[in-house]
Amino acid sequence: MALITGQQLSRYFEQFRSIDVTFTKGVVQVTGLRTDQNFLKCLGTQWPCVIYSSSMVGAKVVAGLTQDFFNKIRSANNVVSLRFSFNQQDKTDPLAFFIPAKITGYNPYNKEKPDLMFITLDFTQRPADDLIAILGRLLETNVNSKKRKEERIEVTDEVQRSLGLKSKSTYIYIESIPRKCILRDISFSGAKCITSGIGKFLDNKPIHLSLEFDDAKKPTQIPGTIIRHEAVQGRKDILALAIHFDEASVPMDYKMRINEYIRVPKKHLSALEDA
Repeated sequence: MALITGQQLSRYFEQFRSIDVTFTKGVVQVTGLRTDQNFLKCLGTQWPCVIYSSSMVGAKVVAGLTQDFFNKIRSANNVVSLRFSFNQQDKTDPLAFFIPAKITGYNPYNKEKPDLMFITLDFTQRPADDLIAILGRLLETNVNSKKRKEERIEVTDEVQRSLGLKSKSTYIYIESIPRKCILRDISFSGAKCITSGIGKFLDNKPIHLSLEFDDAKKPTQIPGTIIRHEAVQGRKDILALAIHFDEASVPMDYKMRINEYIRVPKKHLSALEDA
């Protein structure tokens, strides 16, 4: 991923500070949150918790609370620390840090388990830069995937390297039948590829685009629909297909890769390529 500057961190904090990110399965996957390694700490004692959501100014967690917990919280005037833990790419040790916070509310999480509580926390200071970067990238991606969803990226060799795409040659699946294709361009909302076939029989067909990235264990599958076909000049046996993605089903990992590319000034990127 591209480096985050201090100026960008400040922009993320000012722009997104109060927006909650819910740690759904997809968000856990792209952020690397270690769901079994997060804790509330108070007066030297730690209690495991599940981080339900977080902003840059607070969080909501679920924890099973004991009387000892409430005694310590009362003694500490509701002041705690929340431990976040994230996987790090190409590293065995997690990225872990504590954020000072104050408990501002409790709600039962499950009536059948009265000790299980939904706890609201307000951070008492600006959180670690790592959390700002993780949440900021995610929230920026959500904004850009709507604001810049039609911005096309021609898949050149440079773009392929920048995205970590293994090859421009890949597969599409039309009615579960694989076809080889060559990517021409991609965006948040769609793609164009070159393949063989008869266009009039492919228009409006559901399709899955398969993309392989260098750092991914398995291909990314993006569902969509073929919205039109175009002839390729001088060739009768191949055509260009325009694909519109099913926006609700586009993997967050893919959207974050596109966002990482478009947010880096291209002049700077060229300088890095020439270095």
